[in-house]
Amino acid sequence: MKFLSELMPRKLSQKMIISLTIILLVVGSVSAYMHVKTQQAQLLEAMVLGADRLSGSIASATWHSMLADQREAAYGIMQTIALKQGINRIRIFNKEGRIMFSTSRADTGQVDKDAEACSMCHSSLTPLVKVDAPSRARVFRGADGNRTLGMVTPIYNEPSCSDADCHAHPRSMTVLGVVDVSMDLRHIDDEVDGVRLRVFLITSSLVILMSIFIVLFTRHFVDAPIKKLIEGTRAVSAMDLDTPVAIDSSEELGELGLSFDAMRQRLKGALAENARFMQELETKVEERTRQLNVANRKLLQTDRMASLGQLAASVAHEINNPLSGVLNLSMLLQRIVKDTGIPPDRLPEFRRYLAQVVQETARVGRLVQDLLAFSRRSKPQQTSIDLNALVSTTINLLDHKLKLMNVTAELHLDPQLPRIWCDGSQMQQVLINLIMNAAEAAQVKPEGRISVSTRLNSEAGELVLAVTDNGDGIPPEYRARIFEPFFTTKGEGKGVGLGLAVVYGIVEAHRGSIDVESDNGAGTTFTVLLPLTPDPARNGGAKVSTPARG
Repeated sequence: MKFLSELMPRKLSQKMIISLTIILLVVGSVSAYMHVKTQQAQLLEAMVLGADRLSGSIASATWHSMLADQREAAYGIMQTIALKQGINRIRIFNKEGRIMFSTSRADTGQVDKDAEACSMCHSSLTPLVKVDAPSRARVFRGADGNRTLGMVTPIYNEPSCSDADCHAHPRSMTVLGVVDVSMDLRHIDDEVDGVRLRVFLITSSLVILMSIFIVLFTRHFVDAPIKKLIEGTRAVSAMDLDTPVAIDSSEELGELGLSFDAMRQRLKGALAENARFMQELETKVEERTRQLNVANRKLLQTDRMASLGQLAASVAHEINNPLSGVLNLSMLLQRIVKDTGIPPDRLPEFRRYLAQVVQETARVGRLVQDLLAFSRRSKPQQTSIDLNALVSTTINLLDHKLKLMNVTAELHLDPQLPRIWCDGSQMQQVLINLIMNAAEAAQVKPEGRISVSTRLNSEAGELVLAVTDNGDGIPPEYRARIFEPFFTTKGEGKGVGLGLAVVYGIVEAHRGSIDVESDNGAGTTFTVLLPLTPDPARNGGAKVSTPARG
């Protein structure tokens, strides 16, 4: 079945045409075969009936001659009858199976009860006496190879035969002999061949005509509606919903076409409704976007004013404290100084106050410098920099301060680190801020340590710079704000909270990112990722991780 399904075409109309044609061919062939067989049986039956009548006529025609013992006259009658067309030979067998007469003289005198003329009655132990005509007929091939019909007619022992003086037969003998007539069946075979040819031609013509009708019927009532349905589905798949699907074929296909067309109309209505909804949604989104933009501008303006107010308050607070100290110290210095100069006994006090003035003035200078660095945010001037050399140089510059803070610096630099495109001075500022923050966090420990490491992340095309300390770590509540301007955990007078904000801005300008990991009591690690390739625009947006430290 699988093999037949593979041989069958894929189109439904072609399958129907081939299937119906095969069924029609099988039915026509079987009908033709049965018709030929019926005609052949009828012709043979008519031939048997004619042969039986001919045998009876021969027996009747020779009865008087045989009764008068005029055998030659009887044989002459049979010889004359045998000359008729269609009769091959006539033979007479006695009860012992001896051929008493034959139109073929070579058979006369032979004895053979096994011959085909005798076997039908003598095949059993008890010979048959009464046999109907069809049973007495036989069809066999003659010496010339043609089919021959043989008809055997028994010659019964009548009273006139048993009472005759010439050749009396005992009354106990029922059958005296048989007359065997052999008739040629060639004209029957020719007629059967003609019937077979006519049936073949008629059947072939009917099959061809019915096949043509099936093809036309299938194409008109099946193939054409299916093609319309296919065209309709393709139009719907192409979103062409204006073409109706009209099928006026059978009830089933017509109903299918109506259902499909109803689906097309509902889909068209749904798409129109969806388009209207989308249009309304876009209008509402545009309106909401406009409102949000207005609100966002107001919020930004408010945020700017709040940030400016916070900046002014922080700067005023940070500058006011050292200036107040300078003012007080200046007033004290003014009191110490007399018209004659500085009294010798108050000279140490004067110098101490003067040193405090210098210290507070330097604090104001650092504050102004941090503000300038935060506000300028100049574009990086990228050049090819050896990051390892920059780290070593920065550590050497800060070595004295680190020793005063009792902090040891360790370097873990990748010797295969490639050069990087960046602004050397800005990168050094990043290193100074991160190293000093780490040193201030580590100096609380008896053995403060910081570690600076570099390595290459070849998969991401980045250089990794990490600064680690063994301090107390950053409290979780402060980690989200460490990169905010003016946020600091160092306490009053120890910083304004601009260092990490400046670091954040520099790393962002270099298209890099900065991240922090910190555990309470286990120290903190700042990780800076910098791209290897230079920025064609000399500026770019950095991908900065979520801040976690201050």
